[in-house]
Amino acid sequence: MESQSPFTITDWDEQPADEAVSRIGRVRVDKSYTGALAGTSTAELLTCRPDEGSAGYVAVEEFRGTLDGRTGTFVFQHGATMSPAGPAYYGAIVPGSGTGELVGITGTVKLEHELITLDYRVD
Repeated sequence: MESQSPFTITDWDEQPADEAVSRIGRVRVDKSYTGALAGTSTAELLTCRPDEGSAGYVAVEEFRGTLDGRTGTFVFQHGATMSPAGPAYYGAIVPGSGTGELVGITGTVKLEHELITLDYRVD
């Protein structure tokens, strides 16, 4: 089943980059989701900004709330790369991470411009 929901970032806590690897950073992000996916989440991101116009990140995010009326939690991993040619997004729900009415959830995720798209299934 495909589902799209907007989100807002409620907290952005960026840690200073390590001087030895100054292009790599770490960010803790809290979000609020509304729509078919309604609830809150916390994500840990690793970021890279090698030069102007290029960037990338990888993240692990735990969601708490409801998805299409089912209550529970699940974890997803997502990331993106950005270049002058444009962005590339990817992500997946971590198998076995669902709880409550979301036990057995699997699928893919894509986060872009404060919108999440899930293509999921709950067994």
